[in-house]
Amino acid sequence: MSDKNFLLIARIVGVHGIRGNLKACSYAESDDIFRSGMKLWLKRGGEEGCFYTVEQITPYNKGLRLRIEGINDRNRAESMIGYGLYIEKSRLPLPEADSYYWSDLIGLAVYDKNEDFLGKVESIISTGSNDVYVVKDGKKETLIPALAAVVSEINPEAGIMRVDLPEGLPVG
Repeated sequence: MSDKNFLLIARIVGVHGIRGNLKACSYAESDDIFRSGMKLWLKRGGEEGCFYTVEQITPYNKGLRLRIEGINDRNRAESMIGYGLYIEKSRLPLPEADSYYWSDLIGLAVYDKNEDFLGKVESIISTGSNDVYVVKDGKKETLIPALAAVVSEINPEAGIMRVDLPEGLPVG
């Protein structure tokens, strides 16, 4: 299975009790995406992933508590700490026009209006007013505001983002 077909939505961070319940940190904008009976792909690092069915899931403290089919005791649950929980991208709603999932933007090559390579989108910072793309080329880092006045093109299929940087924006 290709990782490109999946989106990381949570990570197992601990266990709860002795019956195999897991604690997870959610990366989803809303916990509404999680449901009992859903199939998730669990994967850790370079290991091969595997599908599991969620038997029960509830909000718990600032995360989630879940029970997964086949994980019935604390020892087995502890062995799952660190696994990412992935959902098939095809099961997600399509983003609105001119909107993208962050996972579609990470890794895009970024060029300025002169076609100079600035680096690749390494991460995205949510600031409340607008997101900020962290673009890196080696040790050089550029923070680019995710604004229509700055970002002139996003083409995930071609792996490219084009920007028109504002005057005075520090590059590198």
